[in-house]
Amino acid sequence: MSQTYDIPRLLFLSSAAVSALVVFLIFGFIFLTAAPVFEKEGVGFLTGTTWNYSTGEYGILIFLVGTIVLTAVTMVIACPLGIFTAIFLAEWAPVWLEKTVRPLIELLVGIPSVVYGIFGYFVLENIFQYHIDPFIDATLGFIPIFRDTDPGSGSGILLAASVLAVMILPTVTALAQEAMRSVPREYREGSLALGATRWETIRMVVIPIAAPGILTGIILGLMRAMGETMAVVMLIGNTSRFPVSILDTGYAMTSKILNDIGYWVAVDEARSALFGIAAVLFCLEIVFVGLIRFVEKKLSQNRG
Repeated sequence: MSQTYDIPRLLFLSSAAVSALVVFLIFGFIFLTAAPVFEKEGVGFLTGTTWNYSTGEYGILIFLVGTIVLTAVTMVIACPLGIFTAIFLAEWAPVWLEKTVRPLIELLVGIPSVVYGIFGYFVLENIFQYHIDPFIDATLGFIPIFRDTDPGSGSGILLAASVLAVMILPTVTALAQEAMRSVPREYREGSLALGATRWETIRMVVIPIAAPGILTGIILGLMRAMGETMAVVMLIGNTSRFPVSILDTGYAMTSKILNDIGYWVAVDEARSALFGIAAVLFCLEIVFVGLIRFVEKKLSQNRG
């Protein structure tokens, strides 16, 4: 009996150890390679705005701001769409419709990011350039963040964010739907029996209880949007300046790595600087994972 029990236990322990080892190896490789630029630039690596291989100046603030703005716009588009879709599928959709729509949404996960980029570049860019961007500029252009600063181009943050929103939609929708389905039916029936409407039950009972799962889906979607590369580099415009509008072009950290790594990987200092961008991105991802754990713990304590 003890041998039968130990074999599965050792198998599971080995799998966990290998997974942890892979994470630590990646983490160590990235930060060891990036260490020289951190030692040279210090805090200036995060606050500097000049990136010049010839002079050896490396500051990523423009790329950091571009990534944050792009991710924020993506989440503004994706979160309502994903959560409302999840509410419909979990609470209102007939079984036959839910079984039809959900696989179609999940199918979006299997589409390579380069295909999203090609679709955005050859199809959506013209639509944004001649229709969406001019409409937003004409109706909301008096607000600086909606002003079209480059009328001749459809590329920019809004285009890239719209494509990214579609890419992370399955993650947000699937996890939010499963979280809502995990809410016991008795809670819904009790709320309805007390006179609450269907929407009041969803808003006041289902969503608060399912909040940790919904938040997990949002954060995981955010992490994918922040780390996406191919579609972003094709659609965001790649201009080294601070974006002043959602219709402006920008430059994300992942785009900088992809655009430069092939040319500068053989140069020690330049390679260290590019890995420094990856290390900062890695730290941001770690922060969001920690945020998930912290908020989930708080929500669980509040329910208890």
